[in-house]
Amino acid sequence: MVTEGLAAGIAYQESNPPGAAGPPLLLVHGAGGSRVHWPEGLRALPGRRVIAVDLPGHGRSPPPGERSVAAYARRVLALLDALEVPAAAVAGHSMGGAVALTLGLTAPARVAGLVLVGTGARLRVAPAVLEATADPAALARAAQAMVENSFAPGASAALVAPFVERLRATAPGVAHDDFAACDAFDVMARLGELAVPALVVCGEEDRLTPPKYAEFLHARLRGSRLLRLPAAGHMVAIEAAGPVAEAVGAFLRELAAAPVSG
Repeated sequence: MVTEGLAAGIAYQESNPPGAAGPPLLLVHGAGGSRVHWPEGLRALPGRRVIAVDLPGHGRSPPPGERSVAAYARRVLALLDALEVPAAAVAGHSMGGAVALTLGLTAPARVAGLVLVGTGARLRVAPAVLEATADPAALARAAQAMVENSFAPGASAALVAPFVERLRATAPGVAHDDFAACDAFDVMARLGELAVPALVVCGEEDRLTPPKYAEFLHARLRGSRLLRLPAAGHMVAIEAAGPVAEAVGAFLRELAAAPVSG
């Protein structure tokens, strides 16, 4: 059963099939995005309770947005409280990955596992992007370039076009604050503090968070696994929807089967 709701100021879509086992999967999108940046195969993963959020100021969530990754993480934690979810496997794409890592560091008991997609421990943003997203007149032009750089070369126009329109529809202040929040994010020195299972996913053709970002995470997150997918870019969850959903499903089954530590 798929339902939609609003709690703690966050709009969300929930898939909760009968007999769902293990910790829920919480999907957190990236800068200027919304829940639809995750493919339907993940938003309605068979046999799993899945909660896909629109961060404040994005998608169907009311404004304003937040100005830091830490603030977004606090809002997501408030949503888990409102939904009475004791712990979730947190999947984050790009800025959402920064939110997931922050939750793992600040509220480790609430994070059963991490799925880190097209993200890094530090997310520097080009000054030109920060300037363009701060200027409503430039945002429409910048949106095309940013989205095109988010997909692997050769991605079809039919795949890219909807994301250009969604980014153009995002309030300029929200998009700018998201990218500024990414630019300020840096937990490179703290990854050793994380002790939860992690799946790191990247596209071989990712130009925004290149594979070296994923390799850095994998090398420093104890017991993590790394999935690199060819012919996919920054939007790897969309471009390689089947393999990503399969890998996430297998990871969650392992989490559900793992003994509970006392």
